[in-house]
Amino acid sequence: MSDWAADDDAGRGTESGSLPGIGDGTRAVRAGLPEPVKHEPTLPGPVFAAHFHLPGEVTGPYAYGRDDNPTWTLLERAIGELEAPGQDGVETLVFASGVAAVASVLFSQLRAGDAVVLPSDGYQVLPLLRAQLEAFGIEVRTAPTGGDAQLQVLDGAKLLWIESPSNPGLDVCDIRRLVEAAHAGGALVAVDNTLATPLGQRPLALGADFSVASGTKQLTGHGDVLLGYVTGRDAEAMAAVRRWRKIVGAIAGPMEAWLAHRSLATLQLRVDRQNATALVLAQALRERPEVSGLRHPGLPDDPAHRTASRQMLRYGCVVSFTLPTRARAERFLEAVRLVDDATSFGGVRSTAERRGRWGGDAVAEGFIRLSVGAEDPEDLVADVLRALDASAK
Repeated sequence: MSDWAADDDAGRGTESGSLPGIGDGTRAVRAGLPEPVKHEPTLPGPVFAAHFHLPGEVTGPYAYGRDDNPTWTLLERAIGELEAPGQDGVETLVFASGVAAVASVLFSQLRAGDAVVLPSDGYQVLPLLRAQLEAFGIEVRTAPTGGDAQLQVLDGAKLLWIESPSNPGLDVCDIRRLVEAAHAGGALVAVDNTLATPLGQRPLALGADFSVASGTKQLTGHGDVLLGYVTGRDAEAMAAVRRWRKIVGAIAGPMEAWLAHRSLATLQLRVDRQNATALVLAQALRERPEVSGLRHPGLPDDPAHRTASRQMLRYGCVVSFTLPTRARAERFLEAVRLVDDATSFGGVRSTAERRGRWGGDAVAEGFIRLSVGAEDPEDLVADVLRALDASAK
């Protein structure tokens, strides 16, 4: 945990509804739960409904399943309490995937003739979104996350898109600084908070207008749910996001929403275990001569550490590094036993992949993105080091 986070007591002292001064674990366990009703479950089951009884005038929250669902409502309330504890006027909307959430902000806020600033080192779907934005007559500018380089191309933009820490390179920018500059020029700011989670970073508290994330990753943490969400503070902007969700039908299924809400109860337990182990693993990898380009914001000598320590509560569960060749990286992935070769991150089972196999990321052929799970730290570290030894042969 960073010094800044320690001073803030990891989120204690901020209020969440009627539970003032609670910690992250208590908030995660209680977030979004309805008032208790005798003989009813503490977390109601998923509501499967395409339509609802609706005699007479259209009043009340639930009319048609593409617009709203009681299961979404509870999950959206829960995520909002985690992303912006104690803040009034904040709204959360859930989506069918993280990319659906990202697209909802970009395409609801931008018009032909507008300019948007994206990170050049962000998630690999961003180039696909760029092509579509440009097809709609929107100017797209890009710059790296590190060194706050997006400031150099911000002038006149309508929207600044930040990804910090970036995926997969784990660079970090000064969110407060970029937000202040963007707002001074009349631009909105969205922060992709996927890698940090709401327990690692709270973009709205840093001044951002939107916090956007893939709930598929560490938020739900079990590799069995596709989900995304947008949390925002501006009612008009969020109304546009909601309208976009309705138009394209990018809605979460009730079962997925229920599974996500159920998983939030263990978020703090998972995050603390995974993040602590990630730092232990990163420290072990520092001693390996075949490892280069090691990145984890929690390492004191990482280029992102100083900035991350000012704005993050926790540093994340992902470690990235480069092995000398593609063949060496592939042998390493074949040799590990406690790490699945898979493309996601944030789950309770550790995963890793040679990221260059997809194309689209500016990484070396031997670049590895490793997501630390909830295994015993000593077991995971031993397995990774053993696999590194085996991959040399």
